[in-house]
Amino acid sequence: MSNTYEIIIGLEVHAQLLTKSKMFCACSTEFGLTPNSNICPVCTGQPGALPVLNSGAVDHAIRTALALNCKINETSVFARKNYFYPDLPKGYQISQHEEPLAVKGYIELYDKQGVPKKIGITRVHMEEDAGKNIHSDKCSFVDLNRSGVPLVEIVSEPDMRSPQEAVSYFKKLRAILDCIGVCACNMEEGNLRCDANVSLRKFGADKFGTKVEIKNLNSFRFLEKALSYEVERQTQMLDSGEKIEQETRLFDAVSGITKSMRKKEEANDYRYFPEPDLTPLVIKKDKIKSTEQNMPELPDAKKKRLMSSYGLNEYDADVLSSDVLLASYYEKLVSIVKEPKLCSNWVQTDIMRVLNEQKISIQAFKIKVENMAELLLLVNKGSINQNTAKSVFSEMLSGGRSAKDIVSEKGLLQIQDQSQIEAIVDEVIASNTAQVEQYKQGKTNIAGYLVGLVMKQSKGKANPVIVNEILKKKLS
Repeated sequence: MSNTYEIIIGLEVHAQLLTKSKMFCACSTEFGLTPNSNICPVCTGQPGALPVLNSGAVDHAIRTALALNCKINETSVFARKNYFYPDLPKGYQISQHEEPLAVKGYIELYDKQGVPKKIGITRVHMEEDAGKNIHSDKCSFVDLNRSGVPLVEIVSEPDMRSPQEAVSYFKKLRAILDCIGVCACNMEEGNLRCDANVSLRKFGADKFGTKVEIKNLNSFRFLEKALSYEVERQTQMLDSGEKIEQETRLFDAVSGITKSMRKKEEANDYRYFPEPDLTPLVIKKDKIKSTEQNMPELPDAKKKRLMSSYGLNEYDADVLSSDVLLASYYEKLVSIVKEPKLCSNWVQTDIMRVLNEQKISIQAFKIKVENMAELLLLVNKGSINQNTAKSVFSEMLSGGRSAKDIVSEKGLLQIQDQSQIEAIVDEVIASNTAQVEQYKQGKTNIAGYLVGLVMKQSKGKANPVIVNEILKKKLS
């Protein structure tokens, strides 16, 4: 990144609200149906068809605004955003413009030293989604199943100063939306995506540079790559004396570059005007209050509680609190095993590795929390060591059997009997007199070699804690 220019980034995040029906009609929001099988006169813009506002979508939008610390406007107005595109059958999109649902919120991020930074939320407004264009070599198709699906658009202030900070913001926002249950947050299915606005200005300048918008980024990796490329592109242009044009660009994931899509429109190009078929949305104070009282524990509060209740460090608590179901799995595990750090290590390494490899959520994880606890109790009691536990964990994943059954069948229980371990230690000492003499002369690191021989002779079953104790006693 350049030392000459300050990076200015703002995100416009579109989150599909988790409702069974669309924003203004009764059509289903189910993903993956046969193209154009889930449509009606309302969502296809047939003459005379009138929209009816989905109250469930309004409830979700209110929860979103509260979770983002926004001021909810008592009255908000739907507007027609006019533009012509094949996937927009009405010739306009019902959105909100001058009078949105909520304004002036924020999300708090923390750097590596735990220093907080507020990223402002300009507005949260409701709108309907457009359809989807599907392109082939010879022609294009339009699928209107998604047309009319309810969205909230969350517009940030231009407060982010690096691609990495933008990714952190997007991740935090996703965690909040997931926590309050208003969005499935499945980025591959497109129900959470963002547009990124990025510009550069010289350090110390007051005025923002010309911004470029990058459309439809649906992964954290693509967001970071697109912004990094765009920052580099604009830096080179400014250094060579070229002028940045306000435009909309698309990110090509194959080449890793952004490509010009169209010159950026201004708000007045959309000819916004109030939607004549919908009355203003009025939200009473008691509705806001009752919603606020029923809000779940948000990620920041959960993170603080995990740190105070279980003694976790900030990093571990941050990872666990970013997924409400993963945090629930962890807390159930701790309630049985009673070892917060041990449980945290296994959840963040082995369990999350499986979730990432299989691209599944903790809900689809094959090992139930009770069975996972059984494995960790065997580790905690010293019945099996960590290496054995890893192999048992793999077998539990593939075969679905319990840890105790696998350990019993394969004879994996550690040798705990001190006299049995002592006999092996005596044999190793007697067979390695030269190494023992080196230890006595001050080369204490030789002890690790001798421990390894004991473990090898016991086929890895000897309790290493007992081995170390006995060996140290005999060598001294």
